[in-house]
Amino acid sequence: MNNTNKMKFETPNQTSKNLKKLSELFPGVVADGKVNVDLLRSIVGEEVFKDEVFEFTWVGKQNSIAEAGRPIRKTLRPVVKNETTPTGTDSRGNPYCSSGSRDWATTENLYIEGDNLDVLKLLQESYLGKIKMVYIDPPYNTGNDFVYHDNFTTSKGDYEEEVGVYDEDGARLFKNTETNGRFHSDWCSMIYPRLVLARNFLMDDGAIFVSIDEHEHSNLRSIMDEIFGEANYVDSIVWDKKASAKGVPPKNMMVNVHEYIVVYQKGSNFKFLGEERTEESGGFKNPDNDPRGPWRESNIKSTTKPIEDTFTIVDPNTGKEYTNTWAFSKDSLEKMILENRILWKETLPKQKEFMREMTNENKAIKSNFGVFDAQSTTVYLKNLIPEVRFDNPKPINLMKYLISVVVRGDDIVLDFFSGSATTGDAIMQLNAEDGGTRKFIIVQLPEVTDELSEAHKAGYTNICEFGKERLRRAGTKIKAEAGLLANELDIGFRVLKLDDTNMNEVYYAASDYTQNMLTMLESNIKPDRKDIDLLFGCLLEWGLPLALPHTQEMIDGFNFHTYNCGDLIACFEEQISEKAIREIAGRSPLRAVFRDSSFSSSPEKINVFEIFKLLSPNTTVRVI
Repeated sequence: MNNTNKMKFETPNQTSKNLKKLSELFPGVVADGKVNVDLLRSIVGEEVFKDEVFEFTWVGKQNSIAEAGRPIRKTLRPVVKNETTPTGTDSRGNPYCSSGSRDWATTENLYIEGDNLDVLKLLQESYLGKIKMVYIDPPYNTGNDFVYHDNFTTSKGDYEEEVGVYDEDGARLFKNTETNGRFHSDWCSMIYPRLVLARNFLMDDGAIFVSIDEHEHSNLRSIMDEIFGEANYVDSIVWDKKASAKGVPPKNMMVNVHEYIVVYQKGSNFKFLGEERTEESGGFKNPDNDPRGPWRESNIKSTTKPIEDTFTIVDPNTGKEYTNTWAFSKDSLEKMILENRILWKETLPKQKEFMREMTNENKAIKSNFGVFDAQSTTVYLKNLIPEVRFDNPKPINLMKYLISVVVRGDDIVLDFFSGSATTGDAIMQLNAEDGGTRKFIIVQLPEVTDELSEAHKAGYTNICEFGKERLRRAGTKIKAEAGLLANELDIGFRVLKLDDTNMNEVYYAASDYTQNMLTMLESNIKPDRKDIDLLFGCLLEWGLPLALPHTQEMIDGFNFHTYNCGDLIACFEEQISEKAIREIAGRSPLRAVFRDSSFSSSPEKINVFEIFKLLSPNTTVRVI
């Protein structure tokens, strides 16, 4: 058995993949793993000059670009039930017990705990091109909010170590205050690789939405222009946090009441669903009981035609003449007059525009969403989770509206800065209201809550525990109020948490081994890992979605896992019988995986592959 049948459990090296694609297109531009940029520019028809060109850059940019492509050896471990012993550590290194999944067997939603950069790398193969909408609300760079501190923001011994950004424990998070000399650079380095990876998830007609305030709006636009392309900028949606400028006036006598949601599309196929066209929203009425139904007034005068196109139309009731440049031809207007579609106004005629004749069932939306006051969400959350106090939560009605004009059916929404899980709550509410089957994948770093906060005192030691509890309570409330739709609603979520690889990693030379180390060689799998941990590691390796049906059964006394009715069948027990192997091969799964130590000798391993070649030649067989 050769190494090609062994699973690597390492995320793909995106940099190497990009180099391979580039060398396939232009063989001459890649040599010794490096790109001849000037040659590439010449090949695509650019004139190459060594002059200065416009470039958006910052300290640490090159490292942040490279970080998006660096492979990692980590995994996502399922938390099916509530744990009673510590299952991980939070962002300060404190152990915590993770509350588990809801409706594990049936839900198609995911809640993932961990650093979103690593999580995005792990999900790349499973959700490549499958996400309709990415929404993120990253930490705002205000000098008060935490931002992520990644290993690519600086080289060793460089700027940050000199000014003491790291604490003695190498803390992963820090406050990016305005006194920091790299106030903007740190934020840009944090967001850049995450946006690079996010783009890969989008469907061809998908889009990303990024909430931001004025501090980094311009930098965000520059970064996204670079990653998504200037041509794929859609708009910067504006929404107001307040209806008026109340309170003590600032020095400059202008109160900032708005924030932005910056929108970029994956490609030219994206479009908003728009708002449902109704009589009220479209201004349609029927004051004269026209049998053709509700209508509204619409202009018939042209604002673009030249004066030479002027002609006269006549009111058949009064004989009054109207001479102008019209938006319709003379023949068309005469037909409209005969059909009683013209409204003969005193100064300028208009037409009846009937609702039933509108070519689009939905109407376009405005880029100014209006006011979404957080107060109503504060009240909602206080009733939902009375033991916790909320300050300025993200308005859930804003999220519901945004999702409703973008996502329909069973599309997936990804939010990798999920905070208190507003996105998941909003999706469940929308599905209950319109019968949709939208799904969510939300990711959150388990940041610890302040020990003096109400949340911490109520038992929510980190923000993930609070987010999951919100989803549970919100789901229960939504289902109770859903009426006939209740049985069809998915109010569950599978919990997965980021962890080190399932496999033992050995870095010692042969001469360095001691007798005590030999126990490490008894198994290549870490002793605390369960079958389901190994199964989900294989799903990530093979690029399978993580929210499909999963069953277990005993075959000849051995425990087998079947994923999505045969996409993958796995057994991680020792010394599997040939009878069990033949039973699995007879089912012709697409993939099969076994534990390397299940076979005591090379001939036994070879026999397994021969059985599958005979009974199920199209099955891909691997060992871990």
